[in-house]
Amino acid sequence: MSTAMERLWNGMVKENPTFVLMLGMCPTLAVTTSAINGIGMGLTTMVILALSNLMISMLRKIIPDGVRVPAFIVVVASFVTIVQFLLEAYIPSLNDSLGLYIPLIVVNCIILGRAEAYASKNPPAASLFDGIGMGLGFTIGLTSIGIIRELIGVGTIFGFQILPESYEPVSIFVMAPGAFFVLAFLTAVQNRVKMNLAKKGKDTSKIQSGCGGDCAVCASGCGSMTGQGGTKE
Repeated sequence: MSTAMERLWNGMVKENPTFVLMLGMCPTLAVTTSAINGIGMGLTTMVILALSNLMISMLRKIIPDGVRVPAFIVVVASFVTIVQFLLEAYIPSLNDSLGLYIPLIVVNCIILGRAEAYASKNPPAASLFDGIGMGLGFTIGLTSIGIIRELIGVGTIFGFQILPESYEPVSIFVMAPGAFFVLAFLTAVQNRVKMNLAKKGKDTSKIQSGCGGDCAVCASGCGSMTGQGGTKE
């Protein structure tokens, strides 16, 4: 498998930020009240993640080790500002829906984790596709949660009426508890698939349900979690 396809597959399936690594939970639970919010937040994060990975990889031999994290934050913040201005100009409704969570992408542990674990140690092309893959995985996760919450909580998907008008919406699914219910359900499905593959003799060592390690002795926080396979491949 080529490096590009490997990084895309890694981000979307093997190390999916939402269902495998359990990262970026704040926007995952907060903005997924509808499918359009989920896909909007996911694609926004993907663009910033891909561009940040590319820039950090290009500067990896210039940035001193002692200031690499502040330098990463400056790079990410610059792209967040640009993307936010573009959303304000061209998609103001989405910008209003996502609100504060767009600026908070600056400190999203998915982006900083990939910058530390992968982009700062690998060439630009591979880092770009790593960012796209992780961003697509994040988008899939947020959109899936948003679709289920919107369908059960309102009866629509992407604003289109799906369930009959006689359907009585379960409003708790568009509230905070609903986000936890749906996330738990989808994670359980992922775990079930993993168990079935294991029973068939398939290697599921790369399909994990979170960090899987001792977080108390984790030296570099979310960076090390997102680096499972990032620097070894």
